[in-house]
Formats: sequence, C-alpha cells, structure tokens
Amino acid sequence: MVGTLTKTRLAMQRFASFFLAIAVLIVAVFGRPSPTIQDAGNATVETTSAIVSDAQLDLWLATTNATLVFIGDDSDATSDPLARRSAQTTRIVYCSTRAGNVCGGVCTVYNGGASCIDAPKTMCMTATRNVGYCDKSGCTGNCNDLSHCGTPLDGGFCLTANTRSIVVSSF
Repeated sequence: MVGTLTKTRLAMQRFASFFLAIAVLIVAVFGRPSPTIQDAGNATVETTSAIVSDAQLDLWLATTNATLVFIGDDSDATSDPLARRSAQTTRIVYCSTRAGNVCGGVCTVYNGGASCIDAPKTMCMTATRNVGYCDKSGCTGNCNDLSHCGTPLDGGFCLTANTRSIVVSSF
C-alpha cells in the first residue's frame, strides 16, 4: 500500500511539473513585452499598447472579422500612399464589442485630422497617434488619453468602455 501511495504521489508531482512547464512556455511565447519603435535618430522609444504603427493597423484591418465602417478623409487611398502618414493625420479604430481581450463587433475606422468624433457605445479602440476619449458627447465630460491605457487588449487595443466621443488633435 505504501509503494502505491508513493508511486501515485510521484505521478502527481510529475503531472504538476508538466503543467507548470507548459504555463511557463505559454507566458514566454505570449507574454506582452513593451513594444518599441526606432525614431529617426535610431534611439529606441517606448510606446503604449494602444498606440500602433500604420503597418500594425493595416495588418489588423486586413485580418479582422469585425464589421468595418470607414469615415473621415480617405482621398489619399488612390493617390500618394505616404499622405496618410503626414504629421496631421491620425487613424483610429473604435469598436462596439469586447469579448475577453478581443475588440470587435462593429468597428469604425477614422482617417483624418483634428476633430471631435461622436462615438457612442465605444468599448475599445486603437490609434496611430495619441487621442483623447470622453464619457460625454461633444468631447466633454471626463476625458482620458489613449496613451495612458489602463486595460490593454489584444491587437494593440485599449478598453475604453463608456466612451461617447473622441478628441483628435493636430499635434
């Protein structure tokens, strides 16, 4: 009987060690390192998870199964591909649904300059530049910076529940 208990205990320890190793591997592979970018002087600059590059946003748009609605200035779509990357242009994706760490549902894609965007029922968003999001329409009420995202989500999104409007700056 003692030999059977020892074998059972040893098997349980191996089983627990196996799952601990799997958990460590998952964290190592899917952990969230701080994203970095290279500025013009090749210095590494920290970014937040809610501010993404144009390439990251393009990849998300190409691979999402969310319903997309496009607003703003899209006149550069057939002309100069670098025009949308000007210092005055911001691209924002804001969505109506969050399922776990995934932002989706109906997502609006804004491309343009300084504006106050009416965005009722927004649950999460990402942008190529810092924007403000407010809990009242007309860009009033309590507003926060996207760069100070409190709850990062997958794909570079941030949980922004109760957002009613978005402030886009020209700076």
